[in-house]
This record gives sequence, structure tokens and C-alpha cells, in this order.
Amino acid sequence: MRRTLTTLALACAVLSFHAHALAQTPPRDDGVYQAFGQKAGIRALMEDFFVRLQADPRTAPFFKDTNRSNLVEQLTDQLCYEGGGPCTYNGAPMAAQHADLNIAKEDFNALVEVLQQAMDAKGIPFRAQNGMLARLAPMHRDIITRH
Repeated sequence: MRRTLTTLALACAVLSFHAHALAQTPPRDDGVYQAFGQKAGIRALMEDFFVRLQADPRTAPFFKDTNRSNLVEQLTDQLCYEGGGPCTYNGAPMAAQHADLNIAKEDFNALVEVLQQAMDAKGIPFRAQNGMLARLAPMHRDIITRH
């Protein structure tokens, strides 16, 4: 039931948010950033997330040749920024990063499920999880490349 509610919340966020550029001002409310344990907590989450991505047969093929430390660093900065923290994301735009990866909606959803598993394992409160997912949801437009 909890997964269904989270998935519904994510779907609603995707439908209700307009695409935004990462160059925008980060969210002023840093409550999500704080709930995730600030930058150190987000980094620990991203370390766990990466291990889970490589272990899940649905997502592993996308990450088999990925530089772990670089991806963890980029994701840490991105989630820190999106969560309202003091970080700057300097990675490539999402569309450019994912253009040639042939990512379908089910691939994206699998990644979100793995992220939810990692957040649960780190004890991140459900409300904070939904807050972060809502902030990340608009990126689906730039990540899903196979329709």
C-alpha cells in the first residue's frame, strides 16, 4: 500500500509540475535537505543507491560501466541542490546525459523503486521521500528517451 501511495504521489507530481532547468534557484525550503541528513546523509544514501542499482537486474545494465565515485558525487550534489541544500549541481544536463541510453518509462520507474528502497533502508521519513521525489519528478521528461 505504501509503495502504491508513493507511486501515486510521484505520478501526480509528474503530471502537476512543469519541466524546470537545473539552473533555476534551488528550492528555498531546505526541510528535505535536512531530513535527508544534509550532504553527508545524501552521500551515504547515494552510495547505497549505487550498490542497489548495480544489483537490481532491471537497472544494472544501465550502470555496468559507470564510474561509481563520479556518479555518487554528481547525484549527491544534485539531490542536495534539489532538496534545498547549499550545493551546486555541475553535471551535464539530464537530456544530454541520457539521450543515447534508450530509457523506457519502466526503466525509469525501476530506478525510482530502487531509490525508494535505499531511502527506506536509510530511515528517511516517508514525507521527506515524497518531497524529494516530487522535486525530481520533472526530470523524467529528459531521462525517458524511448516512448
